[in-house]
Amino acid sequence: MSEKYPMNTHGLFFQKNALLLPAAISGSRPDWEIPLDHLKEFESYASGAELFEINGTANNSISFVMLPAEAPLPPGWQAVPVRQTLSLFTGGTIEGESKTGRMFRAFHIAQWRRDSQFCGSCGTANTDAPGELARLCPACGRLEYPRIAPAVTTIISNSDNKILLAHNRKFAPGVYSLIAGFNEAGESLEATVAREIREEVNIEVSDIRYISSQPWPFPHSLMLGFSARYASGTILPDGNEIEEAGWFDADSMPTLPNPGSLSRYLIDQWLMSTSRSA
Repeated sequence: MSEKYPMNTHGLFFQKNALLLPAAISGSRPDWEIPLDHLKEFESYASGAELFEINGTANNSISFVMLPAEAPLPPGWQAVPVRQTLSLFTGGTIEGESKTGRMFRAFHIAQWRRDSQFCGSCGTANTDAPGELARLCPACGRLEYPRIAPAVTTIISNSDNKILLAHNRKFAPGVYSLIAGFNEAGESLEATVAREIREEVNIEVSDIRYISSQPWPFPHSLMLGFSARYASGTILPDGNEIEEAGWFDADSMPTLPNPGSLSRYLIDQWLMSTSRSA
């Protein structure tokens, strides 16, 4: 196993898009950072496992292990998709110092390290840059930092005190959420909000306002939450990403995303403000 000797005694174990836990760990919100001594259990199962530490001080550093995708799990271990851990988090937006925030940061970096093994300019195997969280090409000197792709999610309200919710074809049947999409080169975040809404449901919005943000390592995003007001147009789903969309009031909510995502947080905040004003 490759190892960058950590100061921590506990860390997170990842494989592909899953968090690995000993099956004995249970509860509604498990302690995801487990003793690094568990590495011994993988010695006969996985060569090439990497132990790494980010941040670098004893108080805020995070250690993680990334297991090769093809390595079988030792007996008594379970793989929990990282997305599923959202349902275990009920505190609204994910703070950087929370357990979930720490896990998301480690998962983001683990994926980036897996995907940045070689220089994007000359193809040479990368090394770790000394003193900073970056990859360094020993041949051409190219530095690569963790990728972050900004994306927006927007709660749209109208004069009838309803919000627009849509069913994306990637969602589970019956689940509705907010319109979301990635920021494009040369575009302001407000322009992204207006464009994504126009492209996906054929309406125009106004009064676009920033609300909150959330790290979203699926695979390397930062979600930025906005609110907007309906301005004009008739809802027409694009039929590509969005299959159905409509206006919903507080008493007619469809099935919503699980708690933990920024989209669900924005919806819950709107529902609370609606109940207070009733």
